[in-house]
Amino acid sequence: MRQLIRKIANILLPLLLGVFLVYYAFSQFTSEQLDEMISHFKEANYSYIIAASFFSLVSLWARAHRWKYALSYMGYSSSTTTNFMAISIGYLLNLTVPRSGEVSRALVLQKYEDISFDKGFGTIVSERIIDLFCLLFCVLLALVLQFEVLNKFLLGYIPLEKLSFLGLVFLFGIVVVFAVFRYVQWKVIVLIRQKLRGLGEGLVSVLKMPNKGYFLLDTFLIWFGYVATFYFGMYAIEETSGLSFPVVMSAFVAGSFAVSFTNGGFGAFPLVISQLLLLYHVPLVAGTAFGWILWTTQTAIVVLFGALSFLFLPLYYKGK
Repeated sequence: MRQLIRKIANILLPLLLGVFLVYYAFSQFTSEQLDEMISHFKEANYSYIIAASFFSLVSLWARAHRWKYALSYMGYSSSTTTNFMAISIGYLLNLTVPRSGEVSRALVLQKYEDISFDKGFGTIVSERIIDLFCLLFCVLLALVLQFEVLNKFLLGYIPLEKLSFLGLVFLFGIVVVFAVFRYVQWKVIVLIRQKLRGLGEGLVSVLKMPNKGYFLLDTFLIWFGYVATFYFGMYAIEETSGLSFPVVMSAFVAGSFAVSFTNGGFGAFPLVISQLLLLYHVPLVAGTAFGWILWTTQTAIVVLFGALSFLFLPLYYKGK
């Protein structure tokens, strides 16, 4: 019974949070502002949204192609087409139950390619480790590119003395955490240390695989496609079309984290994007409209290709 309640909570809580965020975001607007937002939807340049969607599909294809090399390193073979459909199904299921897509990807390969679930899921975990490092690199790049803006923003809200004190506290905290993880032998600490060691081993395994060059090239294409999706998407609305590449990186990083808050970023993605763009003097209405336009189109791609994959995957293997 407790497990059933936990499963229901895992499904409903992110969805309810998304509904609340949608209500919170739109409750701030007057009827005139809502009309203005509708006009943004009508007057948006959807040629750029099509271009953004193209790069989104490039990322999806590159992820399917990259998976071939991870599976090959584990001693298995799977076509890019099958991988593409498995990933599309996984993305679709993530809209309903968060993180269920990774499990479904491994199950699809187990069913249609006779690949061990444990081994298939292991390659997915390894991919996620690489993607985590890529995301951290994007975060670092955004911080470097936007250092002046962030510096002014922090100094505007936090006095220099307090900021220096917080910096010292942060450094002290890093030293304490390092010492705890290095010398303390509590079971929880040992478990976390083993997990972190596993992350490092997963990263090193990529460098050992025979086709690491192609794997890394596909990884670059995945993340290039993600950033390009934001870059071209911003040109759809006049108020965001003049923003620089550093702003694009900041919005991309913010959106990447927002997606994990709710099912597929429902409610959270447009809200976080609009709040970030306020730092760059983009009106709240325009920023919210941009967030919803980009989120809606990307979600539509996930739903379309996920549904088509559910339909065509059995047909693709019918004659095999």
